[in-house]
Amino acid sequence: MKPNLALPCLCLVTDRERTASGDITSTVSAAVSGGVGMVQLRGKDYPAGELLCLANELRNATSGRALLIVNDRVDVAILSGADGVQLGESGLDVYSARKLVGPDMLIGRSVHSVEGAVEATSSGADFLVLGTIFETSTHPGAHTGGLELIRHVTGKVETPVIGIGGISESNVAEVVQSGAAGAAVITAISMAQHPAEAACRLSAAMTRVHSSVSEQIR
Repeated sequence: MKPNLALPCLCLVTDRERTASGDITSTVSAAVSGGVGMVQLRGKDYPAGELLCLANELRNATSGRALLIVNDRVDVAILSGADGVQLGESGLDVYSARKLVGPDMLIGRSVHSVEGAVEATSSGADFLVLGTIFETSTHPGAHTGGLELIRHVTGKVETPVIGIGGISESNVAEVVQSGAAGAAVITAISMAQHPAEAACRLSAAMTRVHSSVSEQIR
């Protein structure tokens, strides 16, 4: 059975260059305790063996507590028992990935436009990671779509959309208010002195707005 994507979804994307403690596993564990519901392991510069080792560590840290999603590496996602895989917009297509992972693993797709979101949805993606929303030090100079991009995309697709890019405690409520099903962050949690507390504040802000939006829809 495919894992449940609980909403609103607070996702922590790993980055060893932006982890204040220097220990990704302990940071992830603390963040999950604070309310992170999804951890995306991103490690483009890791050798395969090192990435699998870290994936196994994070699987242990998140098991029964949060979803573990592996970025791009379908093989590592399968071998580590992850809950899903996140595909880049120019990476492996959703259809091909589904043949590899089977029906019980989540597949996310990174998108940057309405057209990309519609295509990913029609291909069977379970969720979309949409960016870049705000300016971010992770991708300096990248084009930003702002809240309007969220509104445009969520107006065209029903697939859950998770915003990414420059999201922090100060603007995460606006991201959800604009229609996003959640937010993905790096710095806001991994560079915080207390990752659990940072995650708790982000999660609380998202939940308040999500509950309000849900009530309005009813």
